[in-house]
Amino acid sequence: MEQNLQSGVRLRPVDLARAHGLSTQAVRNYEDSGILPPAARSPHGYRAYTPRHAAALRAFLALLPGHGHRTATAIMRAVNEGAADEAFRLIDESHAQLLGDRRTLQAVERALRDPGAEAEPEASAPRDAGTFIGPLAEALSLQPATLRKWERAGVVRPRRDPATGYRVYDEADVRDARLAHLLRRGGYVLEQIAPVIEQVRAAGGRESLEAALGDWRARLAARGRAMLSGAAQLDAYLSED
Repeated sequence: MEQNLQSGVRLRPVDLARAHGLSTQAVRNYEDSGILPPAARSPHGYRAYTPRHAAALRAFLALLPGHGHRTATAIMRAVNEGAADEAFRLIDESHAQLLGDRRTLQAVERALRDPGAEAEPEASAPRDAGTFIGPLAEALSLQPATLRKWERAGVVRPRRDPATGYRVYDEADVRDARLAHLLRRGGYVLEQIAPVIEQVRAAGGRESLEAALGDWRARLAARGRAMLSGAAQLDAYLSED
């Protein structure tokens, strides 16, 4: 490749790729999607990256574990477009979601300690026997189709009204739906939730939920730590300007 585009260090796509265990195509894709700033080109069309591109790549890869691919991409695009305020807003939203997830976890832990305790407002549900699918779905901010899917997975087991055939959720069903909703927000799939709910139904069967909550707590802590690492690398990248 041409080495004399400008003075200074020039890096090839393969140089960035090897340093981070990526393919050269991935590096090119990151540039095309705005994660990396545009690279200079040689007269023959070769990309010429710089240490600033390397810093951008380090920042993006550090942001990924804490913010996810979509948000990390949006953050880097905003920075590269000179819209730092938008990048900071996206970061704030991720932190707010993490805080919300921590509060959700606390709500599940309270429900585990005392099944009759009130949940957080956004996770509350009707407590009376005889709740129909519409009001329950609305209380949990879900679609009725989601509750029907949970029923097929064995997460909830509503009875049918003999006169109308409508699903009727008693107090235990509401409890199970509320716990399932909180665990889904914690990142668990139905295949993991169903056996936990089954053990909660059984006398003395909360050990599985305790273990699940411990794992959830650890993943939230890891995400918070990852956000710190991502912030440090992003700050280093911003300092390159």
